[in-house]
Amino acid sequence: MPVNRREFVRRAGISAFAVTGLSSTLAGVACRADEGGTVPADDAVATAAAAAPWFRISLAEWSLHRALIAGEMTNLDFITEARRTYGIDGVEYVNVFFADRARDTAYLQEMRTRCDGEGVESVLIMCDNEGRLGDPDDAARTLAVENHLKWIEAAVFLGCHSIRVNAASEGSWEEQSALAADGLHRLAGIGDEHSINVIVENHGGLSSNAAWLTETIRRGDHPRLGTLPDFGNFRIADGDWYDIYQGVEELMPLAKAVSAKSHDFDADGNESAKDYLRLLSSVRDAGYRGWVGIEYEGENAPEPDGIRATKALLERVRTELAAGA
Repeated sequence: MPVNRREFVRRAGISAFAVTGLSSTLAGVACRADEGGTVPADDAVATAAAAAPWFRISLAEWSLHRALIAGEMTNLDFITEARRTYGIDGVEYVNVFFADRARDTAYLQEMRTRCDGEGVESVLIMCDNEGRLGDPDDAARTLAVENHLKWIEAAVFLGCHSIRVNAASEGSWEEQSALAADGLHRLAGIGDEHSINVIVENHGGLSSNAAWLTETIRRGDHPRLGTLPDFGNFRIADGDWYDIYQGVEELMPLAKAVSAKSHDFDADGNESAKDYLRLLSSVRDAGYRGWVGIEYEGENAPEPDGIRATKALLERVRTELAAGA
């Protein structure tokens, strides 16, 4: 039976714990404020920027979850595989694959060393199993905020621009929005102290309703707070789906990262259930110029094949849209 990321982390019940202190190492670690670029300092830089593709392709670790769960690959191996096997120079981590290493400075340093050696950039950390940021119980909501601090610190150490969190809650539309906005605002304030964004993916429940998520992010009212539109996660409940094209279009104005979810491909190399040209047109038209992460979650092809197919599709559509800009 196919297992998506939400179901895996629910079953796993993996809880992260502190191993060693990290705060003393954070000073002096350079980290980007967000995924966007800065104004070129000279003509040479400006020329290089003009020649660069309008988005860069990263690899989400969940694309290799079967190999990781089976023990065929480690979190450290993922960095090397991204570059050497797939020619990708940006990686998006999933915290459950190094859940007990968030404050293990020796381990995090090895991750950085591998990235530096391969010419790979750490983009973000996807965080699960740290409590509900919209929990109705104030103490539980506060604990969830505190639980994410170690991942903000790890993101700084690794050079990421963001952590991806969930906006889980319970109650009515209004109640969930108010509770999640409170937890997210508090966490974004902590992220701001470390120059790290806090971004929310459409990831099940009301968060997969783009209207609710955009309302909640705006209600959270913090410049460090944003969205991570996922091309495939618009299932709100059994039989209840939000339109993926409308959802991506609505989430993009608040986006600080993008997840190109893929499952199956037709004979022409197109995603069989998603119009990538239409989806990426919404990404481009929103003015987004950051990373787009491959997140292959299909079951009908081996993970390496799915990753390569998604990369090829992204490259082709990226070129088509650049030519038509």
